[in-house]
Amino acid sequence: MTTPANAVNQGQQHALMERLVAFTKDHRAASWSGSLSQFLETIFPADPKAAARTSHQYMWDMIRWTRAEDENGAFTKQLFAEDLFGVDESIERVVDYFKAAAAGSEVGRRLLLLLGPPSGGKSSLVILLKRGLEEYSYTDAGALYGIHGCPVHESPLHLVPHSLRASFRETYGVDISGEVCPHCRAKLESEYKGDFLRMPVERIFISEAGRLGIGTYAPHDPTTADLADLVGSVDLSKVAEFGDEGDPRAWSWSGAVYAASRGMLEMIEILKVKREFLYLLLTLTQEKNVKVSRFPLIYLDETILAHTNLAEFRKFLQESENEALLDRMVIIQVPYTLNYKDEARIYKKLISSAAPAFREVHLDPHVLHAAAVFAILTRLHEGEEKEQELAKRVRLHGNEDVEGVNRAESERARQKMPDEGLGGVSPRFVINALSNAIIQSDKRSLTTMDVLLALKDAIESDARIDPKKKRKWVDYLVLARKYFYNRWVKEDVHKALFVSFEQEAQDLLDKYLDEVEATLDNRHIKDPITNEERKPDERFLRSVEEKIHISDSGKQSFRQEVVRKAMGAFKRGEKFTLDSHAQLHDGVQQYLFEQRREVLRLVSSSSRPDEEVKQKISVVEKRLVDEYGYDPHSAREALNYVTTLLAQE
Repeated sequence: MTTPANAVNQGQQHALMERLVAFTKDHRAASWSGSLSQFLETIFPADPKAAARTSHQYMWDMIRWTRAEDENGAFTKQLFAEDLFGVDESIERVVDYFKAAAAGSEVGRRLLLLLGPPSGGKSSLVILLKRGLEEYSYTDAGALYGIHGCPVHESPLHLVPHSLRASFRETYGVDISGEVCPHCRAKLESEYKGDFLRMPVERIFISEAGRLGIGTYAPHDPTTADLADLVGSVDLSKVAEFGDEGDPRAWSWSGAVYAASRGMLEMIEILKVKREFLYLLLTLTQEKNVKVSRFPLIYLDETILAHTNLAEFRKFLQESENEALLDRMVIIQVPYTLNYKDEARIYKKLISSAAPAFREVHLDPHVLHAAAVFAILTRLHEGEEKEQELAKRVRLHGNEDVEGVNRAESERARQKMPDEGLGGVSPRFVINALSNAIIQSDKRSLTTMDVLLALKDAIESDARIDPKKKRKWVDYLVLARKYFYNRWVKEDVHKALFVSFEQEAQDLLDKYLDEVEATLDNRHIKDPITNEERKPDERFLRSVEEKIHISDSGKQSFRQEVVRKAMGAFKRGEKFTLDSHAQLHDGVQQYLFEQRREVLRLVSSSSRPDEEVKQKISVVEKRLVDEYGYDPHSAREALNYVTTLLAQE
């Protein structure tokens, strides 16, 4: 007999298999091979512009292919949506670069340099572009064709003689640019006696692992780095076979620039390489060719995308001879996000890809956001702001409405501080602290306070951080707890407690209505217990209204509005409930919370609460677990913590 657990597991396996089959169907690409003559007769006329695309145009088409239309008709950058958070502005600039380069502007003759702090998303952005290229090349829209056996997988259109290219422009409306590589030229003469129409052509698929359309170069020791890593060298084992070091077939075409032809070359920490490397790369970007000994210029069409950190860039700026190189780069900053909600999404993604032991630990609902608030505080421009002002800035960066702050003015102030987000703690620092907290804990549950303490230990034990900064960052942890976590956890307990006293809340609402009606009618109220008449309880009314900031001068109009809504509900045959008036709902909720502080205090009291109180506490805990993302341990800790906060007020 199949157990329910096994049934669920089998269901998941079946769903996964369906997704795998669907993926293979969507990405099943038809192979094709034939002569150049067959290519020009059957493949090329179907979509001449696609066949003649440059690397920038191909990448721009790939980005557009990954886009999806949202509900407002705008296009979202699907390629980056699930992996990069909080760097939308940088992504937009990268997309704009490819759009402009694809249109043929001078931007396409510039090297694209991503600049930012460690773990800011530079590498992830490049990886996503590479994966997008690989996937796109398997689609009909992304079909690429190259000369069979060509070491740089060049376009078969390079075989078309220059004297005939004008005819292609007139007939098909496309420009053919580029020269046949030395290897294919030698092959054309030796094997096909110059008959270019017989040259073999095939469909090619971009693959980083297969070194086709994607090349990657990471610098090792700059003093021993060799240009051969980029452009190759003589293959001595083949010199004997072909008899001449100048024969292109005796050349090792293993350089990274050849692998990247038709696609993208990634240069990691580019500013650590020798200047001769940079000149070669910039010449390749601007002129689309490289020069190696014994050969004429080799035409290569590829996008060069590099990234580096701030320290290397600042060092590069200090050398005046680098000014000419800087003019030939498009520099895009990729800072840390300043939105704590996006930062928390980064942590969640990192955790989801971590070891199973990490994923099995329960985190209370505010762990990641509180840690993210701390991280954002370390990234803000350091000024003389008070705690409250810093907290407001974090909330504004989180797209929250802050009372008394004009968002437009805030945005202008932010633009005056371009260095924000280029320093501070990285997501890895926070994840490492989370990992240590899990290792040191004997429970399978972590609270926000556990993680804030783990971050404090990480700061104090990190020898790279100077003492002054350590003190400031520890203060930021206190600020994150005081202005964010305290508010969040109180709201959770507040809501859970409120629902647990729903009938009392409704009774309070009815009482408020009775008191308001008596006040507006200028009449007395009969006490239900003593039957004595008394004046309306103005003190009670103001206690509720002050919770939602109703001024003394504005109370009359507010009360009249409440009565109008109550009368409207009565006429429709409906009951006036807490959900009938959102503002009054909050006022009653907060009033009840104040009245029930004693119940919370009993949670940590040494005296035993009676059964009724224990039952209510149990209901609150259960609701925190069922509806607010806590587990039993963190729910009890939250109640204890809020009790402590209330005792201090």
